[in-house]
Amino acid sequence: MLLPVVAGVDGSAESLAAAAWAAREARRRDRRLHLVHAREGGAAAGRHLARGALRRAEDTVRAECPDVRLSDEQTDGPAVAALVKAADQAELTVVGSRGLSGFTGFLVGSVALGVVARSTRPVVLVRAGEEAADEHLPADDGTASTDTAYADVVLAVDLTEACDEVIEFAFESARIRRARLRAVHAWQEPGALGLGPGDIALVGEVRRGEEWLGFLKAVLQPWRDKFPEVEVLETVVADKPTTALVRASAGAGLLVVGHRLAERAVGPRTGPVTHAAIQHVGCPVAVVPHL
Repeated sequence: MLLPVVAGVDGSAESLAAAAWAAREARRRDRRLHLVHAREGGAAAGRHLARGALRRAEDTVRAECPDVRLSDEQTDGPAVAALVKAADQAELTVVGSRGLSGFTGFLVGSVALGVVARSTRPVVLVRAGEEAADEHLPADDGTASTDTAYADVVLAVDLTEACDEVIEFAFESARIRRARLRAVHAWQEPGALGLGPGDIALVGEVRRGEEWLGFLKAVLQPWRDKFPEVEVLETVVADKPTTALVRASAGAGLLVVGHRLAERAVGPRTGPVTHAAIQHVGCPVAVVPHL
């Protein structure tokens, strides 16, 4: 049985944007969309508010994707626990995050961060105001359009721990969109005291960049072979990873980053690069857990 796409909804603008994005993704993946609302408080009042939130989300989904297969669920208890439980049985889970007015990026709330930190399945963060046209390239006259090709899917690759789960998710996301996949690896020159662990012992930024690019191409070659229909552009930059990702994802339709589950040994959290990326990147961000 195919796993559904899950969207967490609470009636807010960001959760409605998440539900709409999840509906489009469910249609792209030919999956059922399952809406989840976690209610807290009095039984009668809680059920009434939950039903209202689900109804608004359902109306949004039907207006966005009338043909999507749809189901919904009300659960009791904290939202993070409810969504993590639903995410364990989902292809991916979509949650909303407030957009920064006048700036790119997210105001990532405790629920979104909690689900990202604890889920063992992919989680996508969608900012308030995200629309279908934002996933596409602009029209020739610069206006937003859903009739143009999909914008790039950007994949953040850490060559010191490249992960199959993250790479495969990015390639599949690009394939179903018929979008270009732009793989980005950021590296930094070693300090004056010498090379750090994992650094390549070459002199000069150009030569080091060429070496990293060769490694990146080698890592992605098996995935190019598996997904021959996906156009891939490999990029290496001498910069901080967060800065490189923010720049690379400008105008992108989706950013894919990894979340190392081993980090949970010191408590559920995200790594510094992933945490910074989901706060500062303007497009939807898919966080894919890996070992």
